[in-house]
Amino acid sequence: MSDSERRLRTVAIVPAGGSGARFGAAVPKQYLELAGKKVLQHSLLALLAAPQIERVFLVVQADDAHAAHLLFNTALASVTLLRCAGETRAQTVVNALDAIRSQVARDARVLVHDAARPCVTRESIERLLLETKDAPAGGLLALPINDTMKRADSSGDYVETVSREGLWRALTPQVFPYEMLVHALSSSPDVTDEAQAIEALGLRPKLVRGEARNIKITFPEDLELAAFYLSQPSSVVARLLG
Repeated sequence: MSDSERRLRTVAIVPAGGSGARFGAAVPKQYLELAGKKVLQHSLLALLAAPQIERVFLVVQADDAHAAHLLFNTALASVTLLRCAGETRAQTVVNALDAIRSQVARDARVLVHDAARPCVTRESIERLLLETKDAPAGGLLALPINDTMKRADSSGDYVETVSREGLWRALTPQVFPYEMLVHALSSSPDVTDEAQAIEALGLRPKLVRGEARNIKITFPEDLELAAFYLSQPSSVVARLLG
């Protein structure tokens, strides 16, 4: 078997270098307790449950004091720790892509998932991989927006109602070809998600319908909602939210 044949073809990157300043906790929000585990544990376990994903890479700051202890857990022993997080999400992912260059095929599929999205399901991840299998520009989990949308000015004052027609809320994971993602993020270092960088290249990633339970932990009240979602089977949550 050649070296190229041995390289990984489907991997996941979890950027976890943020401080979670908006949350206001003593530790970064990804290390907070949630339903008997850390927030980050739930996110990693969901990715590990998808058999198509060959390797999961967790990316943290060089001085992170929590990650190594977390991965000591037997269930997470296969997660590879990378201590190369940057100042921004995009830089963190770029650094990770560079760190794994020798391990992945040039056309490998790379999933990027938020550390603080602990309620993503294996079913959503597998659906994303299946529905983007032949999508040249990759794709992302997303949800159509059902609420009435308002635009405010810089002071927070009401400006106008915005049509929600065709609007989707971006979720993660998002999945793109390795080399395309490297080029996109290197060209657009200020993006807030990977799909925005791909879009800046003039490409159109595929939207794959996700689940409303796939929330991002941003504020303290999100933990209670996430705990509820994790306590219920996906089918029950889908029925309640439907």
